[in-house]
Amino acid sequence: MLKNMRKNGLILGAFAISATALIVATQFLTADRIATQERNELLRTLNELVPPDQHDNDLFSDCTMVQAIDVLGLREQPVYRSRMNNEPHALVLRTTAPDGYSGAIHLLVAVNMQAQIKGVRVLQHRETPGLGDKIEIQRDNWILSFNGERVRSENDARWRVRRDGGMFDQFTGATITPRAVVAAVQRTAWYAQNNMDALFAAPSNCSGEPLVSEEQPYEY
Repeated sequence: MLKNMRKNGLILGAFAISATALIVATQFLTADRIATQERNELLRTLNELVPPDQHDNDLFSDCTMVQAIDVLGLREQPVYRSRMNNEPHALVLRTTAPDGYSGAIHLLVAVNMQAQIKGVRVLQHRETPGLGDKIEIQRDNWILSFNGERVRSENDARWRVRRDGGMFDQFTGATITPRAVVAAVQRTAWYAQNNMDALFAAPSNCSGEPLVSEEQPYEY
């Protein structure tokens, strides 16, 4: 009896070690592929916000890390710079809304030199399917409502959902999600238009920054 128990324990232990080794090996072998896929997805999204005919630089490489946790939601966030003939054209800032219904919502916000929003895209979220996920361009065109808008002041009252007296629609049965996104885009656009020169002059230092950080967002 004791001998069988010992044998079974050794078998289970060997199985656990083998399974762990297989998982580690799989992660190691697929890490580069996953990183490449993330980079390609990010480049695709950047080129949606700033089409290739509007820049002649490498958006992924022309990137600087900034620390503006009270605005962008994380300790550090990348800012991608679009240039044409070496002249500044637009900024694409990664930002985080920490107060979504189901947690942090990671976004890209593009702002041109005239302080006009060129576009917004969601990178990652955990909002409720069928309700909060309407922030995704694949699900709904709501995210396009930011296109062409400007932030007139730090406390621009128009930058709220209609239920709060603003100009942006909320979703039926889901107000928290669009409210969080609107606030994050407003903060980010205002920051961008007030720091254009400094952001374009900052050194390129992102070097393979992942698509979405796992760092805990700042709580507003």
